[in-house]
Amino acid sequence: MIEALHDVPETLEPGVVRLTANNPSPFTNTGTQSYVVGTADVAVIDPGPVDEAHLARLIAVIDGRPLRAILCTHTHRDHSPLAAGLKAATGAPIVGCAPLALDDLGPRADASFDGDYAADRVLADGDAVAGQGWTLTAVATPGHTSNHLCFALEESKALFSGDHVMGWSTSIVSPPDGDMGDYIRSLERLMGRDDRVYYPGHGPAVDNPQRLVRGMLGHRKQREGQILRLIERGTDHLDAMVPAMYAGLDKRMHPAAARSVLAHLLDLRARGLVDGAEDGAWRLA
Repeated sequence: MIEALHDVPETLEPGVVRLTANNPSPFTNTGTQSYVVGTADVAVIDPGPVDEAHLARLIAVIDGRPLRAILCTHTHRDHSPLAAGLKAATGAPIVGCAPLALDDLGPRADASFDGDYAADRVLADGDAVAGQGWTLTAVATPGHTSNHLCFALEESKALFSGDHVMGWSTSIVSPPDGDMGDYIRSLERLMGRDDRVYYPGHGPAVDNPQRLVRGMLGHRKQREGQILRLIERGTDHLDAMVPAMYAGLDKRMHPAAARSVLAHLLDLRARGLVDGAEDGAWRLA
């Protein structure tokens, strides 16, 4: 993990300022990154966790300009909860992903969901929010969560990729809401776009996004192959697969890895390649 200056505004390109919240962790890298987009009027993407210092810095960067929208890529608690405080301070609407009402949150290893999130306007794929000189278009990218959106800045071909694509780490896909099949299809969709740069929810900007996405797709195919070979050799329980597949990984990350392995198993089962139960032995179909 590299060092980050928390709540210090960084101009990434004209009309795009990044602020990193002070919530570093193995799951958030240096912290959640909020983006202020625009010049004469602005939008904020992913305001972040409840943090009064971060809220004050966002308001300072906005600096009295009209705030047209508060956009959220998804509703994990490190991305969306500060939207309510920013709305209260500015009167701006909360726009973007749909809220989630899950009966079963499951044993997730990443940030849990923001149950208080309420959107004034839910964006479907292709819907846009615009201001003076900027247009942000929603790109539906389910997988990490079922409600995940990226936002494309049309004028500069930048994509705010949330937690779907990050340069420092692969995204956690944690069932039951996270879905590996959806995640891979969303990656394939991004391969068909011509975005110039990705600005993710955590970690540095991605300057060669097509190459990274291609590599991520290859990585997922490799994981599938590992799982099928392990089952064939008799390593057929999830708790045995994780240490075999992630030798050398910090054990604090094993629960997150287990969620992604389970997501792969459920996808393989849906495709008719394996049989088995989530809490028992898996076998080749």
